[in-house]
Amino acid sequence: MMALGFSGRRLLGMAIGGMALAGCVSGAALVPTPRQAQTAPRGAVSVPIGPPVSTATPARAVNAPPKDVVDPGFRRPPSGLSDRISQLWRTFPGKTGIAVQRIDGEWSFSERGGELFPQQSVSKLWVAMTVLDAVDQGKLSLDRQVDIGPNDLTLFHQPLAARVRAEGKVTMSVRDLIETAITHSDNTANDSLLRTVGGPEAVRRFIAKKDLGSIRFGPGERLLQSATAGLSWQQSYSQGRAFQQARAALPDSTRKAAREAYLANPMDGAAPAAIASALTRLARGALLSPESTQYLMGVMSRTHSGPKRLKAGLPSGWEFMHKTGTGQDYKGETAGYNDIGIATAPDGTRYAIVVMLGDTSASIPARMALMQAVSGAVAEFHGK
Repeated sequence: MMALGFSGRRLLGMAIGGMALAGCVSGAALVPTPRQAQTAPRGAVSVPIGPPVSTATPARAVNAPPKDVVDPGFRRPPSGLSDRISQLWRTFPGKTGIAVQRIDGEWSFSERGGELFPQQSVSKLWVAMTVLDAVDQGKLSLDRQVDIGPNDLTLFHQPLAARVRAEGKVTMSVRDLIETAITHSDNTANDSLLRTVGGPEAVRRFIAKKDLGSIRFGPGERLLQSATAGLSWQQSYSQGRAFQQARAALPDSTRKAAREAYLANPMDGAAPAAIASALTRLARGALLSPESTQYLMGVMSRTHSGPKRLKAGLPSGWEFMHKTGTGQDYKGETAGYNDIGIATAPDGTRYAIVVMLGDTSASIPARMALMQAVSGAVAEFHGK
């Protein structure tokens, strides 16, 4: 068990016994290097505030004190929070990216916030947004039925595969596919949504249209995972453990070279600061219609994966909606271990929190402890 060195009271003693992680990985593939987003500087930066989703902010009464007087954390990070996060970041082994943004405020800060990290299943969020944007435009219905057969199966975490094999074909609504892809991180459900909405180019167009910045996307689970392992995809890999067996038969040099190439230039790479900004804009209602915004955030609140990641660091009374991402293991190291989400304090204040581990030798309990320390610090310093 690893104790992370920092001066706060929350991290020491966070020994995590549970290893119950959804072994999900998400789809993307090689695309041209995106337009370079500005690298988020260390420390606080000003972020223009937009309206909240559910209720309008009441107009400030004449002679009422300024917002930053009654709420000192509105215009700047709480004193000590950025130092705590920076210390956690400095002392954790491997390549780590952290971003925190106050959704109902005017600040954000990050460590390695502008660099690309493997998203893995985090990228399922952009698929769901693209689908809901098509619904908002009247191009797609949540009630549309989608057929899923043996040739649509992917690999790794896909609970739908058992049903398809047993029944020969499964038909699900777009609504149910979104629920399954996000809450259970089902790769086959996600690829079925991707196919239904128009493929990878549709997601890329959505990302560009909404100006989400340094976030990549590609053609799906099968090609990404094959390339990361050093394989060429065959549909037979979707059966049982055929993919793992083929991967194990590769020369170690092939696997190592493929993995290093992926980490150096991740096909599904995204910058933590860009993701925090996207979550903020989603929560503010700037990406989707009010109905689609509330629907997607409700789905994210029911996520089953990663219960011991960011969510476990928040105290009672806080709410959390999120999406995890976990890549392939190689000799004890994981190419992408992530959790991104929106934390809501008991008083309704919201924060976008992003922790992405591109490559680390730390144990899984230590990775989860880091994430808990980050979300715990946000809660500890809230209102200060």
